[in-house]
Amino acid sequence: MPDRSTTPDPTTDTRTDPYADTILTGGNVRTPTGPAEALAVRGGVIDAVGSSADILRRRGPRTRVFELAGATVLPGLHDLHVHPIYAGVRERRCKVPQGSDLATTLCIVAEHVARAAPGGWVLGGQWDAYALGTTPHRDQLDAIAPDHPVLLEDTSGHSSWANSAALRAAGIGPGTPDPVGGIFERDPEGRPTGVQRETAAELLAGFAPRASDEAVEEALAWALGEMLSYGITSFTEAAVGFTAGPRAELRAYTRLAERGGVKQRVRLCLVWSPHDPSCEEVIARRNHYASHRLTPDCVKVFLDGVPTDSHTAAMLAPYRDTVAGRDPEFSRYGMLAVAPPVLNHLVTRLDRSGITVKFHAAGDAAVRAALDAIEAARKANGPSPHMHNVGHCTFVAASDIARAARIGATFEVSPYLWRPSPICSDIAAAVGPEYVERAWPVRDLLDSGALVVAGSDWCVVPSVNPWAAIESLVTRQEPGGSADTFGASQAVPLDRAFDLFTVNAARQEGMADRVGRIEAGMLADVIAVDRDPFAIPITEVHATQVQLTFVEGELVYRA
Repeated sequence: MPDRSTTPDPTTDTRTDPYADTILTGGNVRTPTGPAEALAVRGGVIDAVGSSADILRRRGPRTRVFELAGATVLPGLHDLHVHPIYAGVRERRCKVPQGSDLATTLCIVAEHVARAAPGGWVLGGQWDAYALGTTPHRDQLDAIAPDHPVLLEDTSGHSSWANSAALRAAGIGPGTPDPVGGIFERDPEGRPTGVQRETAAELLAGFAPRASDEAVEEALAWALGEMLSYGITSFTEAAVGFTAGPRAELRAYTRLAERGGVKQRVRLCLVWSPHDPSCEEVIARRNHYASHRLTPDCVKVFLDGVPTDSHTAAMLAPYRDTVAGRDPEFSRYGMLAVAPPVLNHLVTRLDRSGITVKFHAAGDAAVRAALDAIEAARKANGPSPHMHNVGHCTFVAASDIARAARIGATFEVSPYLWRPSPICSDIAAAVGPEYVERAWPVRDLLDSGALVVAGSDWCVVPSVNPWAAIESLVTRQEPGGSADTFGASQAVPLDRAFDLFTVNAARQEGMADRVGRIEAGMLADVIAVDRDPFAIPITEVHATQVQLTFVEGELVYRA
């Protein structure tokens, strides 16, 4: 894709210079009013859209011209639930491909143990009980790592699997009580099996070595580059502190932004927990981390876990089976992490302060609690522009779907798992085939008139690729097509799927007047791709390759 230009003069005042800074020509530019051939950018804003002949009249001596050779130009994509630091740190740890069986998993871990320093920790993931073919246990890891602490996260990030050395290092034994909001799975004699759920997994992880500030910053920089290569120009960091603690992660974002290393528009969600009073201090200091690219105006609240073999997602109907050794009610219906009166008061307070709330709500009981809290805030504070969003929405009761539009709530569907995958097999085994047919009920959510947006939850999914997600929203199949489907009744047309990543996301971010579509006057957050996803077989959309990514007219990625 040739670039015919001279270097722009940084002293030029683009508000008075009649010429374009950048021109994209000879392409297929998708606009709300139909296709065009070219666009001109001036001062970071789309100045004009039209034919190549008309747009090239705006070329001046310093204009940078990109010959698109038929490439398709689209608005930049938005990922409204992602964990870049988590993904970047995990990339440098022991990586177990999703869907690996027990033998494969142990072989990969053994290789990392062999390379580790004497007594050094081996950290990584991901595993799923369904794919392993058996219940994980510390003994399986002890056989390959008797002297190295090993700690492996599951695919969801809500459970972990440890060996005896890791449990010893953390002082966890038969007498260790379960923390509030978590579980140490135990054998019939009461000894920890090495599987931890929710806050128990967090507790154990706190004894493992944390990544240094430099490693966190490097992980973030790598992840941001990866996202730009897929055309992601805006995103929501869904849980600041999830991997290295809030202060370390905020330092990484701000330092990288100060050096010009954060190109996307970023909303930062700061985690609130009823078990950690220090969260309030981080939230109170949020504007110390604000900048042109960073907006720390969101708070994340975890309401439940995940609807897998862990049974930690809060459900209205019971799971298919029970978990041995647990309280029967908890085992059958999961756990709600925040009491409704506490949650309602919190959301009302944050809403009054102008803060957007993002909920982790995988089970339908958690989704209901989130909607109840948003409705309480609306009744107390009146209408608000803050679109509090219910994240994940793996299951949503039909009676709750209609509420969101009325109370100004957003449904955020994530991860990109509305297709056959190892963790979805785990979910199906836990809840049963009838329940799982309405997993991620995207069609019903859209038909209700509510605002619906999408998030990858990377690295719960192995890739941040939004094109695979867009395709599978339409097919509910594996990328490229498959005989198996997952929740096929909830498939949506391609244009509605694409809207989740563009115009809908822009509304959620409060930027619908600036990004999300290509027309004159909008910020030049645009991408050029190698194919028109609206003119090819749907099963080829996942393979879309981004050639150019621009944020506010700045070229930030080139294939």
